[in-house]
Amino acid sequence: RSHIPLSGRNPALQEALGIRPHVLVLNKMDLADPRRQPVSAGAGPGGGSGGVTGAGCSLSSSVPVPLQVVPMVARLVADGPRYHRAESSEHNILVIGVPNAGKSSLINSLRRLHLKKGKATAVGGEPGITKAVLSRIQVCEKPLMYLVDTPGVLPPRLGDVETGMKLALCGAIRDHLVGEDVMADYLLYTLNKQQQFRYVQRYGLGQPCDHIEPLLKHVALSQGRTQKVKVLTGTGNVNVMMLNYPAAAYEFLRDFRAGRLGRVTLD
Repeated sequence: RSHIPLSGRNPALQEALGIRPHVLVLNKMDLADPRRQPVSAGAGPGGGSGGVTGAGCSLSSSVPVPLQVVPMVARLVADGPRYHRAESSEHNILVIGVPNAGKSSLINSLRRLHLKKGKATAVGGEPGITKAVLSRIQVCEKPLMYLVDTPGVLPPRLGDVETGMKLALCGAIRDHLVGEDVMADYLLYTLNKQQQFRYVQRYGLGQPCDHIEPLLKHVALSQGRTQKVKVLTGTGNVNVMMLNYPAAAYEFLRDFRAGRLGRVTLD
């Protein structure tokens, strides 16, 4: 994803690819900071939803990026002499990446563009929707091309805590495994560091804040995130309405992922 063009790349997959023809696709570029897109390891301008780069191939600025994926893949395979051994002219392409990177969405998008067909593989806003390697899915007639959807793969050990936080913010790791409050705190730190202060206006704050507690309080108040809590008193149990801070943290994360806090690149 364009939020994490560097942290979102699995080093083990990069090593496995080696000299094999491959294309790096960065989706959701409409949510990434355009001022920081050169960090995306050579990916071309998105022009909307994604950026693409392939070894030895360049993008055309006059053609929408999604329409360039299939021709680029076909060109890369055709230029590799070791891939002309089979009699069949069809292309079988594996789609790999970290969880929740948009692999299934890419397949469905290419299928819509080239075949005018509907969704062929399930998608969702959390990791783990694709649980096994699926059967081949045709995405183009000329050239005849099939893509294979795969589950997201993370490295066995992340390089550092910050990389893990970036992956979690983008949904590659389930929220509850890290903690919504911890993720919200890191997100606030990142927004302030990059001087992305749209959250101030969205949640009715007077000014940017350095601490997560007052921000979550404003989020809970503005979004109506409250919960009933039973309090034991001398006269019996009393239900008290209190602010739901975990729900406010989750709302803060959702706003970031939907682009409502501005265009942000974490790397």
